[in-house]
Amino acid sequence: MDMKNPAHPGQLVKACLEDLGLSVAEAAKGIGISRQQLHNVIAERSSVTPEMAVRFEKAFGGTADTWLRMQMNYDLAQVRKRASSIAVERLAPKVT
Repeated sequence: MDMKNPAHPGQLVKACLEDLGLSVAEAAKGIGISRQQLHNVIAERSSVTPEMAVRFEKAFGGTADTWLRMQMNYDLAQVRKRASSIAVERLAPKVT
């Protein structure tokens, strides 16, 4: 079953930071990325990459697989919203 409006993983990152009482700068330093990189994920401007997923796994818990699945579900939902505008011809076997 498809999720209609899955959350971007940045929303969970933001919630984790709030629960821990950490600023973006403090968390970015601990995670080993720039403040801007972390801000872009939280602001939903950047996707969670496999490396970022491993960093989040180590920093917040959960698994890298879960972080990546959240990103994939979000991305797929965004594409499905505009699926009607994607022009594709159904392919069929050649008749000889």
